[in-house]
Amino acid sequence: MTDEQYMRRAISLARGGEGKTNPNPLVGAVIVKDGRVIGEGFHHACGDLHAEREALKNCYQNGESPKGGEIYVTLEPCCHFGKQPPCTQALVEAGISRVIVGSRDPNPLVHGKGNAYLRENGITVEEDFLRSECDALNPIFFHYITTKTPYVAIKYAMTLDGKIATKTGESKWITNEEARAYVHVLRNRYSAILAGIGTVLSDNPMLNCRLTDENGKSVGRNPIRIICDSDLKIPLQTNIVKTAKEIPTIVACLAKNRDSGSQKYFDEKKRDLESLGVEVLVLEPSDRGESGRVDLPQLLKVLGEKNIDSVLFEGGSEIHYSALKSKIVNKIYAFVAPKFFGGKAKSPVEGEGVNLPGEAYQFELENVQFFGNNVLLEYRK
Repeated sequence: MTDEQYMRRAISLARGGEGKTNPNPLVGAVIVKDGRVIGEGFHHACGDLHAEREALKNCYQNGESPKGGEIYVTLEPCCHFGKQPPCTQALVEAGISRVIVGSRDPNPLVHGKGNAYLRENGITVEEDFLRSECDALNPIFFHYITTKTPYVAIKYAMTLDGKIATKTGESKWITNEEARAYVHVLRNRYSAILAGIGTVLSDNPMLNCRLTDENGKSVGRNPIRIICDSDLKIPLQTNIVKTAKEIPTIVACLAKNRDSGSQKYFDEKKRDLESLGVEVLVLEPSDRGESGRVDLPQLLKVLGEKNIDSVLFEGGSEIHYSALKSKIVNKIYAFVAPKFFGGKAKSPVEGEGVNLPGEAYQFELENVQFFGNNVLLEYRK
């Protein structure tokens, strides 16, 4: 096998941690000696062994000595104590002779220091090997570790004429079953899913992850559900509230000047929601935000402080526009079905819109996937 094949194996392994490592990165590692793979591993979950230590453990379990071997790792090895000790120290102690690194870690605690430590201890380090492919594993981690705010993606399904529902408001189903199943892959990937109160009132969704394997066994994890509900209108009987003790749920609302009756209702509603397992997040109104609505950049800052590294917006056309207007969107997932609804039905993004074509919010096409005759267009900022 070649260096490229070994690194591609490490990349494939890294994806095994998807949905489990947040807010840590996806990392894979392969140890090679005398032209043979003697150990491999990946970061399984936040708090578990890092990929390099997992691969070393695999070596020893296989009765192999890594001394004099090479390791292919998708991300620069860490050199600080966190939930796990430094991987650089483990590589030195194991006698690894060469480290081939894909991505550079932007974490200030690691950036350049991990590779430097290895070199200082006599290990040959090759950087930026298949870097673009390795970088593609961790856009969420790279964004979160440098900004301390969640990576934001918008997901919607539309017809060829850009409608997300018929003129009567019906939207089930625009896309086919295969495309709808992939939505749960996305929900598993992101730490949280966000919707507006309008979506909750009209659709009464669960916003959970129903990802299963070929045997029908559940293999996904539910994202934290976040509802933007400025006036705390969410009914206690909704699916979101009724399952809040099983699936972490946050309702973000606004602190406002209310009359005594309205304030009493608000306080009682807040207590009722909290007794049912909902975390009620009361935010101060912001001059920057739209009048009477939760300020999304302020909300993201608070979510980042809660170690929520990514949010998938499935919130409806108004909240999608608010996100674009706030310039917080990093990624777009646009599912397109070969149908036409016509009429004055809703589009994926509404709001007041821009005045001129030159003022459009622009994104770069990143990937295209086909689900039968349905298409997923992925765009990045």
